[in-house]
Amino acid sequence: MPLWDFTGSTMVTSQYVRLTPDERSREGSIWNRVPCFLKDWELHVHFKIHGAGKKNLHGDGLALWYTQERLTPGPVFGSKDNFHGLAIFLDTYPNDEATERVFPYISAMVNNGSLSYDHSKDGRWTELAGCSADLRNQNHDTFLAVRYSRGRLTVMTDVEDKNEWKNCIDIAGVQLPTGYFFGASAGTGDLSDNHDIISMKLFQLMVEHPVEDETVDWTKIEPRVSLLKSPKDNVDDPTGNFRSGPLTGWKVFLLLLCALLGIIVCAVVGAVVFQKRQERNKRFY
Repeated sequence: MPLWDFTGSTMVTSQYVRLTPDERSREGSIWNRVPCFLKDWELHVHFKIHGAGKKNLHGDGLALWYTQERLTPGPVFGSKDNFHGLAIFLDTYPNDEATERVFPYISAMVNNGSLSYDHSKDGRWTELAGCSADLRNQNHDTFLAVRYSRGRLTVMTDVEDKNEWKNCIDIAGVQLPTGYFFGASAGTGDLSDNHDIISMKLFQLMVEHPVEDETVDWTKIEPRVSLLKSPKDNVDDPTGNFRSGPLTGWKVFLLLLCALLGIIVCAVVGAVVFQKRQERNKRFY
């Protein structure tokens, strides 16, 4: 395969690239040799995850990467932990028995090398956002789209045989440098699945940028996300999304203050309206 390298248990055929067979303790990956210098792009991945395992007796999943490192095997779905860049995880097995998420589960993570993916919690502490998607053992084609444009990361799925994209993740404030590499990896442990990549297609998006962006060296940007709150503040929601964590004392105080101000405003407005009605009634006598 020109322009591509692969490692581990990866098997290349004329129809697909199998990152792992349906066997235990396998890992494999495939990486493009050419760094991406596009500031705005969209990646379409045609994939298939399938195997003989029944419900919750299969794993572990597949990962899509846009990272500085390449061809480095590791514990995160067959690739390196503490990476630099973006990862999209298609996790098919719930390691956290206490989770309320519905699996398979798709999540996004941006890392500057300082974060570690926690398999025991299915990456919950470093997850930016995610959604559930019934993508395993389907008899039809399954697709994933990852779009990055002007600091906005969007992930969409087409796994229901409807030939239409369904929103999964939408995050603003994402900063990714240029010059990183695209790749895909998968891993199995005590449970297993076939993880196949059928195609990966990258498209350039023609987007206007502010004039000041022309002076930025995009290869020197550190991967980061500007969030109003840390992903660690998130807790599970059975819908597959996030809701805020428990209210702190400071948040409770602000809510009570806002409620009190609202009551005062309503009281003042009510008093003014009542007084005007009284004056209007007097004029009719």
